Amino acid sequence: MLPLETKAVVTGLSSPLLVKLAGLRELAEGGYPLERMALDLRAVPHHAVTHELLALPWAGFIEAQADSNAPSHAQLSHAAPPGRPLASLQGERGIAKPGDVLELDPFRQRVAVRYRRGDNGNILFATERCNSYCLMCSQPPRQVEDDWRIQHLCDLVELVDRDEPSLAISGGEPTLLGSGLAAIVAKCAEWLPDTHLHILSNGRLLSDTTLAAQFEDIHPNLSWGIPLYGDHYALHDYVVQSEDAFAQTLRGLYALEAARQRIEIRVVLVKPSLERLEALTRYILRNLPFVEHIALMGIEPIGFAKAHHAALWADPADYVEQLQGAVDSFSRRGVAVSLYNLPLCTIPESLWPFAQQSISNWKNDYLDACASCAVKARCGGFFSWVTPKWTSRKVKPIELSLEAA
Repeated sequence: MLPLETKAVVTGLSSPLLVKLAGLRELAEGGYPLERMALDLRAVPHHAVTHELLALPWAGFIEAQADSNAPSHAQLSHAAPPGRPLASLQGERGIAKPGDVLELDPFRQRVAVRYRRGDNGNILFATERCNSYCLMCSQPPRQVEDDWRIQHLCDLVELVDRDEPSLAISGGEPTLLGSGLAAIVAKCAEWLPDTHLHILSNGRLLSDTTLAAQFEDIHPNLSWGIPLYGDHYALHDYVVQSEDAFAQTLRGLYALEAARQRIEIRVVLVKPSLERLEALTRYILRNLPFVEHIALMGIEPIGFAKAHHAALWADPADYVEQLQGAVDSFSRRGVAVSLYNLPLCTIPESLWPFAQQSISNWKNDYLDACASCAVKARCGGFFSWVTPKWTSRKVKPIELSLEAA
């Protein structure tokens, strides 16, 4: 697991700055203005660092913080021009590499990775606000004024790799940005038309059809991930802790369909939803035939979930029958279905083809028991903050003979 930010000594800046981290490859490709790139002095051979290279109009420079315990020959570093923005990074070298987008923060003396080249979980974080208070929310909402993020994300999009296969827009609840969310999507359409853009929303505000209509034909590769936790209002409203949420979400789903949007339904496998998973499956197939993908998701044990363990946790080993039934029902009807956040040892082998490596790299880990597992390379593993009480009793290494069977 690589963290998304690190301590740093940031000088030469009076406000935070977004930059594309560049080595010689990025310079040669010329894909971004020099004024928006920071030269990664850690990645440039000493013989290539010339006065002419340093004199270019870089937005800044990145170097590793000197190690006082290292021998003197190992502390040799390139000298950035005095007075120019400079960030000396602490921590692992791999936290930031050429191609990443960094935010240099002189106030907090930190550097945050806002986009990581090659990662499987890059997110455009839209807002900390939310109009639901889900029992298992991994990102508890804060009611703060953060409309400034609209321009921030538009600036970030301009620095993302043009061949990035996928990005998510998440929060909080992104639709709280209103037309600002549409502006971000439009910016993605301008700069990243080939990137699959996936908006994670509770869908409630999309019941205002004028908002949903703003997304029609706005991006050639846009989809929505909308949660549904029950086949009736009382169950869904209980899980999201918001009155009328079920009705609003359904109206939002129909408004997205009217706007010709691609839709995924997300079901976090908490105990109350599992008890009616069969009924929920029938409800989706009967009432939402336009949905193209179903994601059945293991719970992320952080945020609000930690306070609601008794109400939410169910061992995957105890709901295999419900899970198999749901997967079979969707598959028979031609609806794509995936299993997220479920290690392979906790589900029967018949479900392995549906299991995805869904946990973002920066929060993905494996347990000691995984070391000798024959299928570790294809298993999604665990959230880094998993604890024994959130771990299935079925967790154990899988023998090679089982994989070959």
